[in-house]
Order: sequence, then structure tokens, then C-alpha cells
Amino acid sequence: MKHILSGIFAASLALSASAAQAQDKPPLKIGGILDMSSLYADITGPGSETAAKMAVEDFGGEVLGRKIQVLAADHQNKADLSANIARDMLDNQGVEMIYDVAASATALAAGEIAKARNKIIMFNGPGSIRLTNEACGPFTIHYVFDTYGQANVTGLATVKSGLDSWFFLTADYAFGQDLEKDTSAVVTKTGGKVLGSVRHPLNTSDFSSFLLQAQASKAKVIGLANAGGDTVNAIKQAAEFGITKGGQKVSPLLAFVTDIDSIGLETAQGLLLAEAFYWDMNDDTRAFSKRFQERVKRPPTSAQAGVYSSITHYLKAVKAAGTTDAAAVIKVMKETPINDFFAKGGKIRDDGRMIHDMYLFEVKKPSESKGRWDAYKLIATVPGSEAFQPLEQSRCQLVKK
Repeated sequence: MKHILSGIFAASLALSASAAQAQDKPPLKIGGILDMSSLYADITGPGSETAAKMAVEDFGGEVLGRKIQVLAADHQNKADLSANIARDMLDNQGVEMIYDVAASATALAAGEIAKARNKIIMFNGPGSIRLTNEACGPFTIHYVFDTYGQANVTGLATVKSGLDSWFFLTADYAFGQDLEKDTSAVVTKTGGKVLGSVRHPLNTSDFSSFLLQAQASKAKVIGLANAGGDTVNAIKQAAEFGITKGGQKVSPLLAFVTDIDSIGLETAQGLLLAEAFYWDMNDDTRAFSKRFQERVKRPPTSAQAGVYSSITHYLKAVKAAGTTDAAAVIKVMKETPINDFFAKGGKIRDDGRMIHDMYLFEVKKPSESKGRWDAYKLIATVPGSEAFQPLEQSRCQLVKK
């Protein structure tokens, strides 16, 4: 009897020790560097943090016996602050992976910090093609969209419809410059002309002088190489100045469903835009978006849906690799196709670009809409192999040619 009791006692001690050991394991921390309060807050911001937490919850809250902890910080659209946050997260807070990093200048800055520390960084909100070209890294993933894809899908369709002369209003930082450059290349390659451009400060409230220059150019299309609040304000003011009624088309080269909601269908109707995701595409997108909307009170943007998808993909790879070592995890991530509500047959290439279908939408007329967020009608589905930069054109040093 004593032997039996001592055996039970030893077994219970072993179980207690095992449980204690599991509790002693440090949490797996993933860190979001987001725009929480400025012109990209609706696109990423608190919604991206919520999407990250939803991904962790749906995964079960832990991996490899470690609790998963989601951190988030506001970069305030300052590249130096973004770099400092990334440095603090990776050096002092024990963060294993960084996600989102909304805005291109802030992403480029944080990306260099992650690259120097051999840590995985996944970009969902930024668009600059530089992230998978000159600034690529072995552990860098560009997940949702980029300037090449946006330009290719929107610019091509617009020029083919006969709108073949362009003038650009460009946000004066990496993303805007790359978007103008990539769209200009598509326009001229397709037989169109670029009549000029003007650069505006980030997060400006007055577009009057820039719009007047665009109007004077007599270009058929005013291309908006900007995003978020800048896109919203430029479209609203173009309507106020009678530019669109005068016959010129305004083309937002990056717009989200939240932007269209802010502008209103009366003003935004007829706009052509490229998106990586729309909440009302199918049963899967609607199911996720319904759960997201219960928390955030609006549907997810493509960037926020991409956060959920990319973090889920990362956590599955950690589990499969049996480690959080970046090299082992990234290998599994690149070998494993992505099939979820965000992407079907998605694939992460050697340069870090996640290849997936892109969509060309037209904004509905008010009479066509069934409700507040019913904003788009699908014009075309563009396969990822056609939408994104071909690998042979990559300027990433990791790509073997």
C-alpha cells in the first residue's frame, strides 16, 4: 500500500512539475506597429490589433506549450519612432514576430531593425514595392498588396477603357512615390501618357492648389498616389471644386472600403479601384467579417483581414516547425500554401511577396447599394501571377536569376 501511495505521490509530483514547467515557459509575443490615431487608423490601427487577437484566439491561444501574447504600439507615422518601437520590441520585450507596420516609410524603418536581428516581420498595411525589392530580407513577408499590384490592376483597366492621359497627386513619401512610378510605367506601357504630377505633404487637409494644377493639365485621369485620409480628402475636394463634373476622372490607386464609406457613394460612385479583399465576396469572407464587425462595428479592410490570415499562417508554421526559430518557421511558411477566407492557393515567394488574386471593383451607385457597407461590384479577378511583379524583374538580392 505504501508503495502504491508513494507511486501516486511521485506521479502527482511529476505532473505538478510538468504543469509548473509549462507555466514557466515565457509567452510567445507578437508585436504590431500600427497607426492608432492618424490618417491610416481606420485601415489598420485598432482593427489590426483586433484581427491579430482573433487569430490567436481561433488558434487556441497557445503554441508549443507557450501562451501567445499580442502587443501593439502607435508609430504616429514617424519612421524613427517605428524603428525605435521595433528595436524595443525585439531587444527588450522578447517579441518574436512583428506584424502590419502600417505605412511604407515606417515599414522600411522597422524592416531594417528586424532584418538586423533575424526576426520575421510581416507587412499588411504598407504598400511600397521596395519592401520586396531593394529592402527585402530573408525573414520579410509582404502579404496584402503593393504599389506594383495596385498600379497594374487599376492603371491597366483605366487606360484600356480609353482614359489614357494622367496627372498624379502624390503623397510625398516612399509609398506615394513608388505608386506614382509604378502606375506611370503601366500607363505608358499600355499606350497612355503622363502629363505631369505634383507632390503633397502627408496628412494634408487642403488639396486646392494641387487639384487646380491637375485640373489645368486637362488630363483625363487624376491619379491619387496616396492613401487613407489623404485619398478621402482629395476625392471630396475634387467633387466640391466641380472637377469630376467637368469630365475628369479621379482614380484612387489605393482605397479601402472604410475610405469609400467616409466619402459616401454619392461622391464615390463609379470609381475603379483594386483591392486584395472585400468582406462581401463569398460565405467565408462574410463569416469572418461578421465576427470582426461585432467587435469593431464595421467590416475589416483588406489590411486587417490580411493580419488575421498572416498571423494564422505564422502560428501554424511555428507549430509545424516545433520552434520559433525564424529560419525554420519561414521555411515552413514559404513551403505551405495559404488557403483561407483571404486567399486561395496563396504562396510566399523567395522575395517575400505573398502571391494571391487581386480584384478590380467599381463603387456602386447609391441606388445599387443595399446598405451602408454594400459598396463594391466586382469587375474582374486578376490572378496573382498577373497582378504582382514577376520574380524575374525583382531587385531583391535573395532572388536567384
